[in-house]
Amino acid sequence: MSKSIEKQKKRYGLLFCIFFTSLIFSQEATKSRSFSGATTITNNGISLLPTFSLGKPAAIFDFSIKGKKWSFDPQLRFSLEGKPWSFIFWGRYKAVNDSRFKLSFGAHPAIAFKQEKIQLLNGDFKTIMNAYRYTATEIAPSFTLSKNCSIGMYYLYSHGWDPGTTLNTHFITLNSTISNLKLVKGIDLKVQPQLYYLKMDSKEGYYFSSTMTLSTPLIPLTLSSIVNKAIATSISGKDSIWNLSLSYSY
Repeated sequence: MSKSIEKQKKRYGLLFCIFFTSLIFSQEATKSRSFSGATTITNNGISLLPTFSLGKPAAIFDFSIKGKKWSFDPQLRFSLEGKPWSFIFWGRYKAVNDSRFKLSFGAHPAIAFKQEKIQLLNGDFKTIMNAYRYTATEIAPSFTLSKNCSIGMYYLYSHGWDPGTTLNTHFITLNSTISNLKLVKGIDLKVQPQLYYLKMDSKEGYYFSSTMTLSTPLIPLTLSSIVNKAIATSISGKDSIWNLSLSYSY
């Protein structure tokens, strides 16, 4: 690929980020809005694509500015050593939000950080932190079957802009949510299993994952766990990963 084409791709990616973020803020500025957030500590940071993990303890900071239709949902992830892991700046739009059927669209610019070794002119090696840029879009329809049960699907397309990134990622899930399962008085369990297909350039795989969350209305703390298992895949990575997370919501 020529340098001029590469520069055009980077320019279009930057314009996309600026335009979408500006659109969200301009929409929110004219409407009543609410702010919420959560701070999570986990023994193993698991990616938005649950096939991958940081492989070490992490801190995740979620924020959300919500209006009637639009929301801006940035997520900042760090290792507990204080090193950045990834920054994701979601903008979402609720196209349909009735009692039975919900449909939302979203897009984000993101930066993923990776430690890499480079060789200096004197032959020594130095570890540096590189930043890689991505943009992504999503669509998420869901159907409410009962007060405590829903099913849905989720599709995400991601594009990497820098050399060394995955150019095209397709992530498709079939998922369900079962909530308000009473374990003991005052403690609820929510279970979110999903089957998903992941394609990263020429490699692909099928997986199962499930998120289980314990909560209580008495305090704004939740304890959750994600388990991910490969079914059949050509994508490199561990066959199974899991974590435990403690979150404080405000």
